[in-house]
Amino acid sequence: MLICIDIGNTNTVIGIFIKNILRNYYRVFSNHFLTVDECGILIRQLVGEIKTEKIEGVIIASVVPALTSVYREMSQKYLNSEPVIVSSKLPLGIKILYDDPQQVGADRIANAIAAFELYGGPVIVVDLGTATTFDVISEKGEYLGGAISPGIETSSANLFQRTALLSRVELKKPDKVIGTNTQDSLKSGIIYGAVGQIDEIVRRIEKELDKKTKVIATGGLADLISRESTTIKKLDPTLTLKGLKIIFYRIKKPKKN
Repeated sequence: MLICIDIGNTNTVIGIFIKNILRNYYRVFSNHFLTVDECGILIRQLVGEIKTEKIEGVIIASVVPALTSVYREMSQKYLNSEPVIVSSKLPLGIKILYDDPQQVGADRIANAIAAFELYGGPVIVVDLGTATTFDVISEKGEYLGGAISPGIETSSANLFQRTALLSRVELKKPDKVIGTNTQDSLKSGIIYGAVGQIDEIVRRIEKELDKKTKVIATGGLADLISRESTTIKKLDPTLTLKGLKIIFYRIKKPKKN
């Protein structure tokens, strides 16, 4: 059993791989005040009682340093496993062409590795989470860089906080673009505004590369947005977890049972 943990600012995704197959995954709120014991209880609730000898390893990608240490200690105490913490310093098998490779988030590294391994290059990964990130990987598998914009929920939450007469709406596709009430007008602006932003950034990236690319969407809102996008061609909601699995086996050889 391999346990892959992707810690984001808003949500944490925990994936369970058994014999190289993703058997299940869980999305939970990233509680920034979580204690090690609470984290251990959470893991036991999600995956049941685990015989530690059955755990091949634990790998963590995190953009929340405080939670990185919590999940590391939880893994040591409750899973009897020293986790792999993803960073650009590891032997990842990918050339990172960022000015400072250490500035690339662990989740973006995992996405890039999985996208190239599974779909080939050139490829763009659009990850719709707390931020919307665009990661560009060349036909040689090089991480070229990308773009970062406020996430859909992040930017809409800021709108609701700053406008007294606008209330929060459920993020789902409206029946038409021209809203005839405030709720549908908000849905239209938020959803189609995000789609337009994504498609335009992808087109500009392709123009800069001077070639067409594969475009993969992942993240919590990927399903909603990818259905409306003209540039996103593939939806892979577990891309980050797959990337973590690939990284783990590149770094550590699996145990023979």
